[in-house]
Amino acid sequence: MHNSEAMALSAALLAVAGELTQRINEGVVARGFEGMRPAHGFAFTRLAPDGATVTELAAHLGVTKQAASQLVDEVVRKGYAERRPHPADARARLIVLTEQGWACTRAAEEAAAEVVREWADVLGESEVRALRDRLGRIAPYGPIRPAW
Repeated sequence: MHNSEAMALSAALLAVAGELTQRINEGVVARGFEGMRPAHGFAFTRLAPDGATVTELAAHLGVTKQAASQLVDEVVRKGYAERRPHPADARARLIVLTEQGWACTRAAEEAAAEVVREWADVLGESEVRALRDRLGRIAPYGPIRPAW
């Protein structure tokens, strides 16, 4: 593959990822979860299903502990998460999603499904499944994090 082809593919993948992130966030807000930002969704992927400490969340997001702590303060204040005693470390607090946080997560899943259905309208379901399978073969394993 020539450099120009590789750049075109890279640009297309980045554009699709950015559009998907934006559309999921818009779908979440449209479903009544006001004040949500894409960073919240990336944090929620780490908090679900069993919670995380601020340190674990910071590592997941690729940010400082202070930045993660500020994000946690925000989602706790908005009612999407709560702090609980850590079951294995008395010094740490576990950040877990509240029912409102889980409802927001379900809204994000619905918004993502809408976008993917639109892709299927353009490409066909079998092509979208093939795309998922092919990207899964090269996608890095690890946290789904924003490109800060």
